[in-house]
Parts: sequence; C-alpha cells; structure tokens
Amino acid sequence: MQDFDVIVVGGGHAGIEAAYASARMGVQTALITLDINKIGLMPCNPAIGGVGKGHIVFEVSALGGLMPKLCTKTYLQARMLNTRKGPAVQGLRLQIDKFAYNKQAKEYLSHVENLTLIGGKVERALYENNTITGVVLENGDTYTTKSVIFTTGTFLNGRIHIGQDNYSAGRRDEEAVVGLSAFLRSAGLQLARLKTGTPPRLLQSSLDFSKMQRQEADNLRYLFEFTPHSTTSKRDCFITHTNERTHEVIKQNLHKSAMYNGNIRGIGPRYCPSIEDKIGRFPNKSSHHVFVEPEGESADEIYPNGISTSLPLDVQKQYIQTIVGFENAVITKAGYAVEYDFVFPNQLKHTLETKIIDGLFLAGQINGTTGYEEAAGQGIVAGINAALSVKKQEPFILSRTESYIGVMIDDLVTMGVDEPYRMFTSRAERRLLLRQDNAFLRLTDRAYALGLIDQEFYKLFSKEKEIVNDALSMLQQGKNNSDLLKLLGSDECSTDTVSDVVGNKLSDRAVQTIKAQHLYSPYLAREEQEVKRIEHYKKLKIPQQFVYVDMPGLSKELQQKLTRVKPATIAQASIIPGMTPAAVSLLIINVRKSG
Repeated sequence: MQDFDVIVVGGGHAGIEAAYASARMGVQTALITLDINKIGLMPCNPAIGGVGKGHIVFEVSALGGLMPKLCTKTYLQARMLNTRKGPAVQGLRLQIDKFAYNKQAKEYLSHVENLTLIGGKVERALYENNTITGVVLENGDTYTTKSVIFTTGTFLNGRIHIGQDNYSAGRRDEEAVVGLSAFLRSAGLQLARLKTGTPPRLLQSSLDFSKMQRQEADNLRYLFEFTPHSTTSKRDCFITHTNERTHEVIKQNLHKSAMYNGNIRGIGPRYCPSIEDKIGRFPNKSSHHVFVEPEGESADEIYPNGISTSLPLDVQKQYIQTIVGFENAVITKAGYAVEYDFVFPNQLKHTLETKIIDGLFLAGQINGTTGYEEAAGQGIVAGINAALSVKKQEPFILSRTESYIGVMIDDLVTMGVDEPYRMFTSRAERRLLLRQDNAFLRLTDRAYALGLIDQEFYKLFSKEKEIVNDALSMLQQGKNNSDLLKLLGSDECSTDTVSDVVGNKLSDRAVQTIKAQHLYSPYLAREEQEVKRIEHYKKLKIPQQFVYVDMPGLSKELQQKLTRVKPATIAQASIIPGMTPAAVSLLIINVRKSG
C-alpha cells in the first residue's frame, strides 16, 4: 500500500498517540519510523506522570489515548505526589518498565485497524500549492497522503555530546535525521537548536541500597485509566544525594563538559538541568537529590535521576563514586547531552498544523517541548486534527479553560519557546477547574463524539457522570444539615461512606471530584465568573503602540513582559506567565480607555 490518508513520521510518544487517534477515527494511517522495534522507547527517565505532567496523561486517557493503557500494563511502582496539598495540584507518577512498555506499544499498534507500521527514514515531504501530497524515504520509496505529522523527537539533526567528543545521532546508538531539517527550512519554517541530556546508567548489583532512603509506594485504587486498578509494587525506588565531594569533582572539571566548552549551542531545560549546570548555577548548594530508579522489572540497570551530564566518561565515574551508595558503582552506559533542531511553535495553528503548508502537522519535541507526557498530549491533538482535515470536518481545539493540553498548545503557538517547555500546574490560570479527578468529565463526551472511545467505556463513564452530577446537585441544594455536606467536612469521609450517603457505589476518583467541588466551591464560582469575563473580552484588540510602562497597578516585571511580547489581544496577554486576573482586569480597563 503506497497511499494513506494520514502519515505519521516518528514512533515516539507523540507519534504513537497521533497514529492511534487517527486510525481509531477510521482513516487509513501509516506510522513510519526508523526502527519498528523501538516504538515507544524511553531513552530518558523510565517514568510517566507527576504534577502537571500527570494531568496531561489523565486527559490523554479521557480522549481515548494509548499511553494510559500501556502504563497500566507496565508500571513498576505507583505514587501520588503532593497528597498533603489540595486535589488540584496532586499528581500520579508511575515508575515504568521501559522494556515492557516498548514491547507492549509495538504489539498494541500492530493490531490496530486502519494502521500500518513501516520501517524507514523519511527524507522530505511533498507538497503542491502549499498542500501536502506525500513523503519520500531515504531509499526512494514514495507514499502519497493528505496529511503528514512530524514527531521527530531529538532525531532532527541530532548530535550527541560526551566531553569533547560529539557525533551525529538521534539518541544512543541511533542515527540522526538530517534531511527533514533541510526540508523544513526550504519550506519556509524557522528552526533553532535545543538540548537535553541523560545520566549514566549504573549496574544495580554494584550499588549499596542499604545506605539509601527507600521511596515508599502508594496503595491506589486507580491509575490513569478510567477503570479501577489495585496497585502492586514490583520494584523499589530509592533516594540518595550528591555532596560537597561530588560538587568539587564537577567544579574542577566543568571546562571539560560540553555545556561549558563551547561545543553546545542549544538551550537546555531550566527545570531539568544537567548536574554540572546545577553546580554552576547554584555554587553554594551543598547537595542535590538523586532518585535511584529501576529501568525494568528484571533489568540489572539503574537510572540515577537528577544527575544527567555531558562530562567525559572518566569524570562521570569520579563524581558518581563520591555519592553515598554509589562508592563501587559500575557505569554500564555513559551519560550524554543531545542537541537537536526544533521548529518555533508560533508558526503553528492551535490544531498543530503549520500555517504555511496545509496538511503538515508537528507534535512533540519538534515543537520545543520536553517530556513523554507533553509529547503524547500534542500527538493526540495532531492525530485527531489530521483525521478531521482528511474528513473535511471542523477542527478539534482544546481551550485553556478545559484542559492542560489546551494550556500547553496555547502557550506554544501564541508565546513560542526560548527553552524546552515543561508542564507545571502553575501554567494553568484555572487549575482549580483542571484537576486529575475530573479529566473524564471534562473531555470524554468530546472524545466519544469523535469516535475515539468505545461504547463500553462510554457506558461506564456516563453512569459515573450521572451519579457525580446527582451528588453535586445534592450539595448545591442542601442546607447545613445535609448528610453529605456534614460527611464531607468530617474525618469519617471515605469512598465507602460517601457511596452510602449518595446511594450508589462510587470510585475513589468520583469521591475526589465531589470533595474537590465542595472544597473549592467558592473559588470555582469566582474562577468561572472570571472565565466568562475573559471570554467576553478575549477578542478585545490591543493597539501595537499601546504603552505598558508606568501603568498604575501593573508590576515592573509585567510591564517589561507585555512590552516585549506585544500581545495582539487580551486573550494573548492573559496567558503571559505571571499575569494575574487582577492584572488582566486592569489591562482591559486601560485598553478600553485608550480606544
């Protein structure tokens, strides 16, 4: 078969979701990747989720995506982060068996209707009259199509750095993709360089875990999927720390790091820096956490999360062996930095289609993001919209007020990036509305309308939705003596006790939603009013010559950001990091006065 409706290029986490969504929507889809046996590989930390990132995975689940299903089958340990804080900022994080995940991903995709897996390297796309018509592989094979989704990860003109040594590669032992960068530039897109990294891998049997702190797993009754799941811990995770000896070794060898010797031009992630970058930026800090994580259930290789590096191998060995529990550590694979091309994402529409070529979509690290979760969130949106484009149907756009995926994409296409983008709950202005527990309530109806979830899933969801809505109605109509109201404010509140009062068996997730709605109700009402107000004024245009300097009530920092960004509308101004509802209201007043 040489003709497809949608072709996805790249078999990472963005590519998986794009191909899966497109095929599920009934269009003929091809996933073309360098090595079919490496679909869904985790080249960096073998974990999925966390605060902010976990919210995205729940949303991928609500939209019928594949990542949550693979997580349930391959996790090693489950933890709910931030449990001492409110439900809006808690985050599910799973340690993953990376080898099982890779195997399951390939196996699952091999049996998806309307999906064909093809091994090969795409050199360029074909287009006529600014409309995609096909792709050409390195071996000369040509495939025609109506839509192409590039999900190239770190492979786009990738280059690995270890000390002074550097060579062309997309990731360890895999060749880079060079031709696509040239194609994208020739098509008129602007590209630049970013950098990420990975730590050395350590032989498990060479470590002394008795000197480390065991990281306890949580007993949970559901993961990212809608259906309940009782967790079991299959491998332990541990924590140790760097120390002053570690830092001294690194300080003495900073000049040998690719980050400091001038070999790397790309910008690295501020929120996940290399160990030498941490030492350079925080010289007075005496220690940093090292999370000691297994890479597989039966693997004898450990991922020391928190000490990624581009130092030479001999220096890596020196500093590793200064860490408590690592005194006799054997490095099985050297850590490295990888530098790669990305496309400035403000050249995209909210559908993730490029503005200059119809039918060309981009998703994942090619858009300047970092992380498996961010890639998956973009991939599913790109896959949905590519399929809708083929069907000539209205695009699928998620707003900032209904999803973290919407926040991420809106940030990317309106603000662009100047460093690898990572999701945090603080990026969402309406994070009390966007919780893990209500992701299905927010998005599953839309997914069902698109054909992304089956009837059985939707039937279960609809039943829970009805019960939750009935319980919330009880809260809204109840007086202070309401049984449910009193229970939610007591120490006896649990899934079972709430189920008894409501009169229906509830999941932990449903009870969390009811409790969160009760806890946040005054704030949610205020946020919903603010959403409506911003919605009303979001199209209000801001004159290009509008002066922000010395605006009363607006901080100097926001004055500088607004002057630099020059937002065209109130909607664009409202998403600038640091913009508070009060600042947006102030801006609305001043812009209206100026008109």
